[in-house]
Amino acid sequence: MSDQGGLDFSALLQQAQAMQEQMMAAQTAQAEQTVAGQSGGGKVIIEMTGDGRFRSVTIAPDVVDPSDVELLEDLVLAALRDAGARVIELQQGGLGGIDLGHLGGLLGGQ
Repeated sequence: MSDQGGLDFSALLQQAQAMQEQMMAAQTAQAEQTVAGQSGGGKVIIEMTGDGRFRSVTIAPDVVDPSDVELLEDLVLAALRDAGARVIELQQGGLGGIDLGHLGGLLGGQ
């Protein structure tokens, strides 16, 4: 056991490796999840995986108006943004389960 100024580098390395394994597991779990962003009260729905890959786009036929393509574009863009925000929430939530408890103590914190 190496003790340089009160730091246990072996324990610190073990904690860092455990954190890395937890992060990899969380990322894998997130990648397998699917989120849906929507707009227009569900008229446009875009599904994405937790790692940001698009899975599907669903557009209700009644919003497809050749004389108002701009509305459809806006709905698709809004659904994309909503799906992206949900992926970010999923990713941030997944990191909440990682145990950082002992790392602070190893570095002299509380």
